[in-house]
Amino acid sequence: MQGGVFDMKVIAGEFKGRFIDMPEGIKPTSNKAREALFEILKTRIAGASFLDIYSGSGAIGIEALSRGAKSAAFIDNNFKCVSVLKKNLKHLGISGLSSINIYNKDALMALKTLSAARLSFDIVFLDPPYNVDTAKNTLIAISNYDILARDVIIVAETYKKEKLPDDIGALKKYRIALYGDTKLEFFSYE
Repeated sequence: MQGGVFDMKVIAGEFKGRFIDMPEGIKPTSNKAREALFEILKTRIAGASFLDIYSGSGAIGIEALSRGAKSAAFIDNNFKCVSVLKKNLKHLGISGLSSINIYNKDALMALKTLSAARLSFDIVFLDPPYNVDTAKNTLIAISNYDILARDVIIVAETYKKEKLPDDIGALKKYRIALYGDTKLEFFSYE
């Protein structure tokens, strides 16, 4: 760790073993939870369009790209996080690609922008700050905007004690997985 930034390794795929920086003050998804997430998604990643909301360093979206996602969009309103994300993409040699978009704005405003641009995603991952209602409100917005592929998988990372409703708008929960203090809740679009 140098100057408030620490490193994390990409777990698998094209960038396996490469280090990415993690900004100070964010809670990264643990290696165990990341490995489990991508084991669950493994048959869906190749060729997928991936949306990483509250992306922080971009570790989840970068992991998806490493494993064969065709495109990734990153949303985070923290300028420091977006700066680290851009540095990570440049370090991996994938910055500036038309298949990568970064939105340095509030998640709900960015979702509106994505809908207006008529973008659609096969996999959506959100890892909001652990507090009541942020994940739920983001899922409501996701459900309300036309950005979801027909067979989308939406994964919300929350604190293990936080309980999201089974149905949120047109989204229906179909799986929960616990990894230490982290809970992954999987939704489909009805």
